[in-house]
Amino acid sequence: MKIAVLKESRDGERRVAATPTLCAQWVKQGHEVAVETQAGIAANYTDEMYTLAGASIAPRVQVLNGSRLVLHVNPPTDAEIAELPEGVAFISMLYHRSNPAVADALNGRRVSAFSLDAIPRISRAQSMDVLSSQANLAGYKAVIKGAENLGKIFPMLMTAAGTITPAKVLIFGVGVAGLQAIATAKRLGAVVEATDVRPETKEQVESLGGKFIEVKGAEVGSEGGYAKEATEEYRQKQREAVNKSLAQADLVVTTAQVPGRKAPVLIDEEQLGMMKHGSVVVDMAAEQGGNCARTEAGKIIQVNGVTIIGATNLPSELPMNASELFAKNIDALLKLVAPKGELQFDMNDEIVQGCLVCHEGKVLLGETQKA
Repeated sequence: MKIAVLKESRDGERRVAATPTLCAQWVKQGHEVAVETQAGIAANYTDEMYTLAGASIAPRVQVLNGSRLVLHVNPPTDAEIAELPEGVAFISMLYHRSNPAVADALNGRRVSAFSLDAIPRISRAQSMDVLSSQANLAGYKAVIKGAENLGKIFPMLMTAAGTITPAKVLIFGVGVAGLQAIATAKRLGAVVEATDVRPETKEQVESLGGKFIEVKGAEVGSEGGYAKEATEEYRQKQREAVNKSLAQADLVVTTAQVPGRKAPVLIDEEQLGMMKHGSVVVDMAAEQGGNCARTEAGKIIQVNGVTIIGATNLPSELPMNASELFAKNIDALLKLVAPKGELQFDMNDEIVQGCLVCHEGKVLLGETQKA
């Protein structure tokens, strides 16, 4: 089977869908691997590294010619879809729930498209879970980015001139990104608090050395591996519970997102007014509208002395690790859908049902895609 690895066209994207290490494994398994020229250079994977791994390097047209499977990180543009050979299989993050036009366009080319962001969050799919692998890195980078923009250090420091008190960090959302943010802030020496709609995350927060802010009487819980969307009652109770911590925080990291929907506002205008002059907000939901009322995606702004970072594509800022994990996620999916070296579409498999967006001229709606 010929596997094509394409260069990303998204502005600022530094990841690549397959590393030289994975390409070498695929070649050893009998696949032909073709990589678009300079596809991995932004992640520090040179064309020579891919050549040494047994892959061929060529312009996009040649890479796509005769390919059976095409690998990509981001949703393809209309122009990229038009270049795909009809009937090819395509694997990437598609975010089709918020952008159904991409599924229609791929289906128009009779492409069999797997959406990595729709992988069901079940035990046997953990090794394929791109959202988790990338969110883990994003949570780390969010804290580092916050520290870079904060006018103080994280740890307590005792000097001859006096003692510097540790920074206070508040995390909204205790998913994969939130847990890594807690761990990173603690490693840097901060005092960390966290809140989540799922009361069962309290133990996880405390195991990392953080304090869990409980919102009693209006718990939301989780469904399908994701936090449920909070009710207005819960949001009001959460607001009351976190306001004291918010007013004292030096750094706030928000991570709350609902698949296929606008992110909930967790820090409104009034709450921004409570925050300390010089404090920082890193909004990891900026591309979904933001958890902070004043967030601007891709921008760093100041509102009444509070720095608000509209974080976008944080994993791309750690391109080597992000590409490595992304490629391993794809490899795990290939072990399921191409166990003998050729693609098989088992429509009875729960994972295939969840992430196969279109196939043989039909747009499919798996159980995990119903929003």
